[in-house]
Amino acid sequence: MIEAVIFDVDGTLVDSVDDHAKAWRETMKKYGKDIAFDDVRAQIGKGGDQLMPVFFSKEELDEFGEKMEKERGELFQSKYLPHIKPFPKVRELFERIQADGKKIALASSANEKELEHFKELLNIKDLLEADTNAGDAETSKPEPDIFLAAMKQLGNPKPEETIVIGDTPYDRIAATKAGVDTICFLSGGFPEEQLRGCIAIFKDPADLLARYDESPLAAVSKKGAAK
Repeated sequence: MIEAVIFDVDGTLVDSVDDHAKAWRETMKKYGKDIAFDDVRAQIGKGGDQLMPVFFSKEELDEFGEKMEKERGELFQSKYLPHIKPFPKVRELFERIQADGKKIALASSANEKELEHFKELLNIKDLLEADTNAGDAETSKPEPDIFLAAMKQLGNPKPEETIVIGDTPYDRIAATKAGVDTICFLSGGFPEEQLRGCIAIFKDPADLLARYDESPLAAVSKKGAAK
């Protein structure tokens, strides 16, 4: 039985992937790299420590990586964060999970300020047992640090009794490294073929809520759960 459910946030609970890509692209252009939007977007889901080396050399990052990441964060918070919308039925889904006796945590590559904003936006603070942000992970997704930190806050449930819900291949890879299965949403814009390895795929939170009883969350056993 699943005892704990750990949610990614960006692209999973809030419609923010394009905005993150725009903020990164604008900032990287200031530092001499005019990267195609789709190329940047394909990396969203990673933290800055994993994303920046895709486009910049070690020498460049040693010179200005920390400054660039700080500027990207400031741009995102001032220009994009106030306009981000939640996906429908997030609170209702969390209430359903909680009513099922499961603990809920958030595990996000966002910083603490952004995560607090999203918790308010989604109206889910009272339904959470734990949450972790970029400051709780030494290395970001696709490394497992953020999920392991969330599991620790939840009292270290067994990996086989835990499930991650995300929207990117990086969520799935990180969860696998933590020994945990993943449900994936298509809401972040990644094609289904890039989400192979997820034990179930749903359109978004509303779709999972509508089909909750056939999902791995309601299954007696995770293995062999309906997709």
